[in-house]
Amino acid sequence: VQLQASGGGLVQAGGSLRLSCAASGSIFSFIAMGWYRQAPGKQRELVATMAIDGGSTNYADSVKGRFTISRDNAKNTVYLQMNSLKPEDTAVYYCNGRRLLASYWGLGTLVTVSS
Repeated sequence: VQLQASGGGLVQAGGSLRLSCAASGSIFSFIAMGWYRQAPGKQRELVATMAIDGGSTNYADSVKGRFTISRDNAKNTVYLQMNSLKPEDTAVYYCNGRRLLASYWGLGTLVTVSS
């Protein structure tokens, strides 16, 4: 299984970006998919996750109301819409797919928010 993240870039504070995570196979092979991020000098942290069965979502408090995770089943792709971006959102964002006994990570995509 491969997860390909894209959509990062440089944006001004208050701007928006949409990240995409394309899975090489069906997203229904996962229990959940989500986004994590790692800022320089910090540990990787959860941003948002979505259960594949049922679609329930979970967000970090720091992004609630600004970020939205969604998916396109036909494209086997999960998205992260990021609005009202802040400089503290600057990080490498990683896509994750979780199965019962394994977790898969894509290469990160860099998001830089300038003040």
